[in-house]
Amino acid sequence: MGEIDSFFSNKSAKIFVAGHRGLVGSAIVPQTPISGLHQYFTAKVGGIHANNTYPADFISINLQIQTNVIDSSYRHGVKKILFLGSSCIYPKFAPQPIPENALLSGPLEPTNEWYAVAKIAGIKMCQAYRIQHGFDAISAMPTNLYGPNDNFHPENSPRFTRFDEEIP
Repeated sequence: MGEIDSFFSNKSAKIFVAGHRGLVGSAIVPQTPISGLHQYFTAKVGGIHANNTYPADFISINLQIQTNVIDSSYRHGVKKILFLGSSCIYPKFAPQPIPENALLSGPLEPTNEWYAVAKIAGIKMCQAYRIQHGFDAISAMPTNLYGPNDNFHPENSPRFTRFDEEIP
């Protein structure tokens, strides 16, 4: 945590938290010297029902946002970017516990593949910018997250999925 602590203690550092109203972002913001937040875009997140109902939204919105954030960060001299993936990026039948090298080693869980493909593309984009440009773009894969500011919508939430209806 030393590097992160020293980064956040630098009062002149410019810090942008994408998704600052969501679960992870809202936990990070109080730890940063940020004032006057603005929301520029909204990612598409959700559970099984939402992924099956809005597959085009899940892949296109998330690809557009992360492409713009990663590329713009590089082009405007951002020093470091942390891209959060998701445990859904790993194959449906990945060994347990999931080793990092299981990525792209098998079919994804069909109920959230659109979101997973977008997240995988973001991870690979960070790797590509690091390789080609030396950009300090890293990725982390949190496992299951829950807490304040989580989405508990009965149909579209990643936490609650309705099992009383047939999903096509």
